[in-house]
Amino acid sequence: MRSLKSLLRREPQYGMRRDPAPTRWGYRYQRLMLTPAFRIGMRFGLPVLGVALVGGIWFGQADNRAAFAAQLDRIKATIQQRPEFMVGAVEIDGAEPALAAAIKSFLPETMPISSFDLDLPEIRTRIRELTAVADATVRVQPGGTLEIAVTQRVPVAVWRYVDGLRLVDAKGVMTGMIGQRSDRADLPLIAGDGAREKIDEALALFAAAAPVADRVRGLVRMGERRWDLVLDRDQRILLPAANPVPALERVMALDGAEDMLARDIAAVDIRNEDRPTIRLTEQALVRLRRVSDNN
Repeated sequence: MRSLKSLLRREPQYGMRRDPAPTRWGYRYQRLMLTPAFRIGMRFGLPVLGVALVGGIWFGQADNRAAFAAQLDRIKATIQQRPEFMVGAVEIDGAEPALAAAIKSFLPETMPISSFDLDLPEIRTRIRELTAVADATVRVQPGGTLEIAVTQRVPVAVWRYVDGLRLVDAKGVMTGMIGQRSDRADLPLIAGDGAREKIDEALALFAAAAPVADRVRGLVRMGERRWDLVLDRDQRILLPAANPVPALERVMALDGAEDMLARDIAAVDIRNEDRPTIRLTEQALVRLRRVSDNN
């Protein structure tokens, strides 16, 4: 009979005892899984890489790319052509009829049109390029209305130039043309080269000539350096190049005291303030000669 000690020493009949320690590769894998970056890469990086690989293979074929682009275009057109995105009316505020007609030429001819097909910055830029426009805003209002608000330049004078009569604003910017002087008889007249660039000085001179405003016909820029104030009866006041406004104010004061401009005077020359001169009309010279001969 075998002893108890020998039985206890016998190995189990079902096989060798399993070693609980992991294998080398298993140990490395477990260590890598303890690394946050590796764990995120396994959970998210591999799926993304797989999707990118499949997508790259699919998009590598020209037919698939064409079909995908066509589908995108259909979806885009479906969204853009929805009623809430369509523009069917135009409102132009602050513009005269002629200017409004010019603005409408910049807009699409066919309405309604999707707001996605309207280049609002381009429309605004083209409107602002018009000489009669100081500023403009363009926006699509709820309900499908394209609203264009225009700040129109206000003409302050008529400029007579070689090619006709032009309207200019207080900054000398041309705002349009007129066919004849009577079309804007309410505005003062300036003429000559360089007159438009000195519009601020011209307006100051017109203000100084207010006592004889009903006789003023206009201002003429002479040699691009000085002004002549033209009155009715072909009278002229020749102003100096420097400080013309105070010089004209002195002439107005003298006329108020002596009624000088109501006499037979052809021109008052104050270009030299130290030696102002007066040129008589032909009729006045004839009468003066007769008086001299009789004496």
